Amino acid sequence: MSTTHAPTKDRSAARTLLRLWPYVRPARARLFTAAFVAVLASCTGLVIPLVLKWLVDGPVADGDTAAVWLGALYLLLLGLAEALLFGLRRWLVARPLSHVEAEMRAGLYRRLQRLPVAFHDRWASGQLLSRATTDLMLLRMFLAFPLTFLLVNAVTILVGVIIMLLQDWALGLVILGPAIPVVVTCVIFEKRYHHVARLAQDQVGDLTTVVEESVLGIRIIKGFGRHRSQARAFRDLTAKLRGTELRKARLLATIWGVITTLPEVAIGAALVLGCVQVADGELSAGTLVAFLSTALALRWPVESIGFLLAMSQEAATATERYFEAMDETPEQEDAPHRGAGNGATSPHAPAADNEGLQFHNVRFRYPDAPEDSPPILDLIDLHIRPGESMALVGATGSGKTTLTALVPRLHELTAGRITLDGEDITAMPREELRSMVAVAFEDPTLFSTSVADNVLMGQDEQELDRALSVAQADFVHALPQGADTQVGEQGLSLSGGQRQRIALARAVVGRPRFLVLDDPLSALDVHTEAAVEAALRDVLADTTALIVAHRPSTVQLADRVALLSEGRITAVGTHHELLRSNAEYAHLMSGSGDSGEGEDAR
Repeated sequence: MSTTHAPTKDRSAARTLLRLWPYVRPARARLFTAAFVAVLASCTGLVIPLVLKWLVDGPVADGDTAAVWLGALYLLLLGLAEALLFGLRRWLVARPLSHVEAEMRAGLYRRLQRLPVAFHDRWASGQLLSRATTDLMLLRMFLAFPLTFLLVNAVTILVGVIIMLLQDWALGLVILGPAIPVVVTCVIFEKRYHHVARLAQDQVGDLTTVVEESVLGIRIIKGFGRHRSQARAFRDLTAKLRGTELRKARLLATIWGVITTLPEVAIGAALVLGCVQVADGELSAGTLVAFLSTALALRWPVESIGFLLAMSQEAATATERYFEAMDETPEQEDAPHRGAGNGATSPHAPAADNEGLQFHNVRFRYPDAPEDSPPILDLIDLHIRPGESMALVGATGSGKTTLTALVPRLHELTAGRITLDGEDITAMPREELRSMVAVAFEDPTLFSTSVADNVLMGQDEQELDRALSVAQADFVHALPQGADTQVGEQGLSLSGGQRQRIALARAVVGRPRFLVLDDPLSALDVHTEAAVEAALRDVLADTTALIVAHRPSTVQLADRVALLSEGRITAVGTHHELLRSNAEYAHLMSGSGDSGEGEDAR
């Protein structure tokens, strides 16, 4: 999935890069000092031509050997001073800029953790990964080199031009001749290079996504013999990226050619004119040497303009891409209570009626869905009493997984309310809500860490054995390092059933007040399922649970069953009651219906 954005119209690279100031501000003292040191070093280099003028017009013309050696010592000291100053600049910026990069990366990671699930549904993981790695590396390089040297080179060129005009104004005007065409070329280059740089960085994100998906899906690729087609897809993307990089190279070559050629022609013209003036006695040889030495010293500051502009444009597009994620609205920790008009119960109702898990006229439509599209869930009214377990049954695509995701606020309601023991979940801080509600999904996600870390997720370590026992995950003790065994990326070193049992242990380890299970036993064999169900009964006796179920055996774990059909609750009762009274439910439980093992309604 690509998340390629069109370049911003009338976008200013300078305004974009100014957004980095809050991150750079803590290091401003060292950075300003480094810039001053670099300017001083560059200006020190411009003193060398003046020493050469003195040497040629004085000691060399007079045959004063001792003064020539003194002049050589001056030149050596100036060269050493310039080198030491540039080394000091490098030392000054290295540590603070690595800190800036680390802080920006940590800030992006924190923001990604707080962004809603709907954001992650839209964005490819490779695009986010490239923003946290490649883009931030470009920004660090920009802050370390181009940012400083755009200033340093501008000051150097200005000081150098003043020195040349003071030496001989006519030769100075010859050198200044290419200034206007060089400036025009830079303006045109900046506009064109921005578009290509943005395209290249987006394509790097797409390529990262393909690599990540290929690694995570290597079993599917090998199992279906799709390695050749995946390789072709990868080659197509790399070919596109190569083409874009070549366009960047052509643009850079064009501006570099213009910026290099015009000043060289001007220096050649100044050399010819200066030699004529020396021959006519209008100019001293030392002045001409100093003038040409200064002009040659300005070659690199002028020629580097294209390179520095290119890096600045890449840094500006990297900044754009970084803040595209940072500017997304995070989940709000607190929200006002929804009014009673959305289906709230009467404040004078008995306390028992408000307790447990309740859905009040809940309606949900995905944020990116068209306004006129029907909601995924519509007018859901459901009450799960304290200590009761409710099975949620429905055909594939009926919205079961979506409904369970609303309880921990992985998605926000479109309308209506959900309450836990009478309190609206939107009025609770998310951290508090998610400490009360534990979840286990049909497709369990494990992290590249130990079994214990995957189960505990910050909970008391003393609860580990009990949780493993409830989930019938005692196989963990037979692993090479027991619960300290690393499970590998996505837990792929374990079987599907083992991963599901670890995820179930994670859900019950904290003894949650509310438990939401999305078909948690789908990957288990019959015997293991029976053992897990037996252990779960004790857990469910002390919690309020909503369980998505497809199998009769799982349904029978629950006290009651709710039938979800086309986004609505159409029946509620015990398993046996619904078997007798509801044809759709009986059809689903018979195994002949489209009960499905997955969820199509996202």
